[in-house]
Amino acid sequence: MRYSYIIFLICLTSSLCRSQDRLKDSIAGKSLFDSAAKAASSKQDTVKLAPKAGKINIIKQISVDSGKASAAVKDTLVLKKKHDPHKATIRSAIIPGWGQAYNREYWKIPLVWAAVGIPIGTYIYNNTWYARTRDAYNIVINGQTQNYGLINSKLIDNTTGLPYSANTLQFYRNNFRKDRDYSILVILFAWGLNVVDATVFGHLKDFDVSSDLSMHVQPNYDPTFKTTSLAFAFSFKTKQRKEVMMP
Repeated sequence: MRYSYIIFLICLTSSLCRSQDRLKDSIAGKSLFDSAAKAASSKQDTVKLAPKAGKINIIKQISVDSGKASAAVKDTLVLKKKHDPHKATIRSAIIPGWGQAYNREYWKIPLVWAAVGIPIGTYIYNNTWYARTRDAYNIVINGQTQNYGLINSKLIDNTTGLPYSANTLQFYRNNFRKDRDYSILVILFAWGLNVVDATVFGHLKDFDVSSDLSMHVQPNYDPTFKTTSLAFAFSFKTKQRKEVMMP
């Protein structure tokens, strides 16, 4: 009977030890899992912003205390650069069409070049013939027959082989000079219109010109003069810029 009681105590003690060891192992495994989960949930974000660049590089690092698992994720957030109408104005004043290119309205560049290039070509043509008729007129009016060979062949009468009369050459000279001066005015006008177009549409870049625009039509009646009128009200709204909030 004594031996049976001793064996029973030994078995009970060993079973208690085993259950205590299992409980410690489970508690240790749970704490290890919690520490790994906390380490995985904690992220270190590093923001790098270049002084003039329009990108933000976000580097997310995930690490576990045991050192067995580590990861690094690099995200790039592209920020839209603010459009500056002043730059469009300056560029259009320097080179026609450069401001339209800055506004990303490339289809306008051929139109601008044509509007400025055609009067420039007209100016060159009129100035060239003004110089020719002026020289021919001076030769004829001064009676410099020895210099008739310097006169352009188109200013020579085919029937007589002599230059046109002084009155005819003077008429041509005055017309070419007048057309040349008009060409200069057209060039300045086209150049200025190019600058105005780039400036206006550069400012419109910051406005919402989508289908969200609203127009209200409001009829009105004036009892004093007994007249009716119709009023149109347009409402424009600027684009809302969203700020990027970093945790």
